[in-house]
Amino acid sequence: MSVFQLLWRNMMHRRTLSLLTIVSIAITIALLLVLLQVRAGIEHGAEKGYGPFELTLGSKGSSTQLVLNTYYRVGTPAQNIPQQVLHDVLKESEVAHAYAMTAGDSYQGYPIVGMDAAYFYTRYGDQTMKAGGMYTKTGEAVIGSHVASQLGLRVGDTFHGNHGLVNGGSHSFDNSPKENSEVTPNDQHEEAHSEQQAEAVGSEHHNESDEPNHDHEHFEYRIVGILPTLGTADDRAVFTTLDYAWHVHGITNVEDKMITAILVQPKSLLGAQAIKNKFNQRADVQAVYTSKAVADVVNVVDRGTELVQFVSLLCVLLAAITLLLSLTSVVTERKKDVGLMRLIGKSRLYVWTILIGEGMFLTGIGAMLGLFLGHLATSFSASSILEWSGVHVDALRIAPGEIQLVLGALIVGFLASIGPAWKVYRVDPLQLFRS
Repeated sequence: MSVFQLLWRNMMHRRTLSLLTIVSIAITIALLLVLLQVRAGIEHGAEKGYGPFELTLGSKGSSTQLVLNTYYRVGTPAQNIPQQVLHDVLKESEVAHAYAMTAGDSYQGYPIVGMDAAYFYTRYGDQTMKAGGMYTKTGEAVIGSHVASQLGLRVGDTFHGNHGLVNGGSHSFDNSPKENSEVTPNDQHEEAHSEQQAEAVGSEHHNESDEPNHDHEHFEYRIVGILPTLGTADDRAVFTTLDYAWHVHGITNVEDKMITAILVQPKSLLGAQAIKNKFNQRADVQAVYTSKAVADVVNVVDRGTELVQFVSLLCVLLAAITLLLSLTSVVTERKKDVGLMRLIGKSRLYVWTILIGEGMFLTGIGAMLGLFLGHLATSFSASSILEWSGVHVDALRIAPGEIQLVLGALIVGFLASIGPAWKVYRVDPLQLFRS
């Protein structure tokens, strides 16, 4: 009989206790893995979440709120800034690209964002649309892949937005032919980019306390394209032209046309510092380093995960104790087995392998089951995490530290097996048999 067969028979001989041990280890590994996956998603989102836009301009207030709303679509937009700020930013020689953003409305809880279409090319490169094309005129919209999958929207559908970030809005299906041609954001919008940059259009954002939430039934959006999966919070947003809010709210005066934020890609770090210092001197504008604001958020999250890590360590300790008790409970039974094996000529190394191998075998099965359950749980919760926080969690990706987690589990299993194994191993084989 091989070592593996013997280990399997020993485990099946004590099915209930072995199963409890495996489940304990699996739950611990799954919990730790979900924690690693979420942490990796946050770190990946922090790196990728704002693209090349090292500077963000908006109204005075919380820099964290400004960045989270601008790039992660979390929370409500702050107050607005005059569109003249965009004109001033574009005049700066150290600015490579600058795009105004308008926000404040939503559809079925997903934010409607006004943005120059060239933003997608600058941030994501020349990617092919999942369906349809990019918007070119007021009333046209493209939707993120997550919005399309969650709401079942297609190219050609129409809808009405809401004021504020609320669930609601109406959706109607158009019988016109659906567009399925594959185009890129850059192909259709080089011209639109120059026109919109020159016009520097924006939108007015009202406070939710100023007027009640309601459907903008008088203004209809038509979906002309669906974005590819971008791996950022843009997957859960609806995009349209910058001037949509002017039309929605009937704003005609140039002085009343406002924008929510400006995303700036500087040419150099020195240029970014110069731009930041200049615009921070204005009374109505703040300029913040995007990376610093994101890092502050990640640091807060790291402190919050310390409690989860402490609970996880308790689970590891509990799993180790369960394994130790499982092996200790059969020491007397193993004494007879070891006595027989030694009397028929099995070496001490063989006996040691059997004793330690049983603990490692249980640990290995529990670890593999834990990895499966952890990835499965992450897969089921990924959509909810994206909805709630704008952070993508990839269940198919091996999280940093996942291999170390398995190795650590095996080490814990080895250490938990040493005591019971040594207790049996060191006794004389003849005495073991007589007992």
